[in-house]
Amino acid sequence: MTTAPVNLLDFDLDGLAAFCEGLGEKRFRATQLFRWVHQRGVADFGQMSDLAKSLREKLAGRAHVAALSVISQHESKDGTIKWLFDVGGGNAVESVFIPEYGDAVPPPRGAAAAGGRGLSALDRGTLCISSQAGCAVGCRFCSTGHQGFSRNLTTGEIVAQLWFAEHFLRRHLATDERVISNVVMMGMGEPLQNYDRLVPALRTMLDDHGYGLSRRRVTVSTSGVVPMIDRLAHDCPVALAVSLHAPDDALRDHLVPLNRKYPLDELLRTCTRYLASAPRDFITFEYCMLDGVNDAPEQARDLVDLVRAHAAGGLRCKFNLIPFNPFPASGLVRSPAPRVQAFAQVLNEAGIVTTVRKTRGDDIDAACGQLAGDVQDRTRVHQRMARQRTVMLRVADTADALPGKAVS
Repeated sequence: MTTAPVNLLDFDLDGLAAFCEGLGEKRFRATQLFRWVHQRGVADFGQMSDLAKSLREKLAGRAHVAALSVISQHESKDGTIKWLFDVGGGNAVESVFIPEYGDAVPPPRGAAAAGGRGLSALDRGTLCISSQAGCAVGCRFCSTGHQGFSRNLTTGEIVAQLWFAEHFLRRHLATDERVISNVVMMGMGEPLQNYDRLVPALRTMLDDHGYGLSRRRVTVSTSGVVPMIDRLAHDCPVALAVSLHAPDDALRDHLVPLNRKYPLDELLRTCTRYLASAPRDFITFEYCMLDGVNDAPEQARDLVDLVRAHAAGGLRCKFNLIPFNPFPASGLVRSPAPRVQAFAQVLNEAGIVTTVRKTRGDDIDAACGQLAGDVQDRTRVHQRMARQRTVMLRVADTADALPGKAVS
């Protein structure tokens, strides 16, 4: 029986070294091969000129570099680029490149793909990567969650998004310099529910023979999978962002259903532990601003009290307030800008560093919470979301019935 060739994008350097050892090759050959694939973006073994001919012949029958097929590419007026990748079985995932320019003026449409501004003007290039086809967490405000869940991506499918984007952008910017300086695991899926495939992908991103990214510039965003946060601190600590979105368990149970398993007190104590290994001296808390749901001044003050209660134990954090990016099935509305600023002011005046995220790529549905792709759902998501919407309406009705009580 013929064995299917392995995808070299599935291996971090240690994994590739073990594979090469099985071919009778020394570790330095794995390092050479790793550099060809990730630093140079070469998939044809015949072009890897400093590899021994005997190794290239072995690889030709046993391995390949399996890139993802691009279904579509869309570019925003602000320079943001969104790709839709085919991952098979009727599933497709999205990745987003977000350029930031030194003069804060976005390039003309098409310039990012054509190299119109040039790399010298680029301050930072961030790639938002997906980790699953769909998501089983089912957050109320996230478009991916409304599509349900099909499967975890492989390590190779996670890395392939970076492999494609980095080398596509280098070609079209006509440069040999690195274009992507930051990676955020904030695309489709809950990264820590795909832990065993995530960690080798992170190690490839960080490896100096791969993409050479700083631990401070690789961020894993999680809805709060407590045991995996502890494991990440031990196995591969990178920057951590936590989707908080509510100041109390009652509301967070409805917005982020995972809270029923890992409530706020347990989550924040875990975040405090993570800081001992983290490359940054703070945790970023993400907070999606929902009109009439979690944006009242008293909820900001409750958030201050929550943070202060855990600051005594060593928690250090900053908040990133995210204007909600609407999608048809959500039934939710973005908080007005003045209310977002008032909420931020309460936190800042309490000494908690707070920023409001600038929305990027919303004209191509590439903004935070809008990534959807195509998902062959296996979780009956529409029934689950319908029940959540009913609960939210009941909560709102109860709050409205109480004089002076904010919706929560």
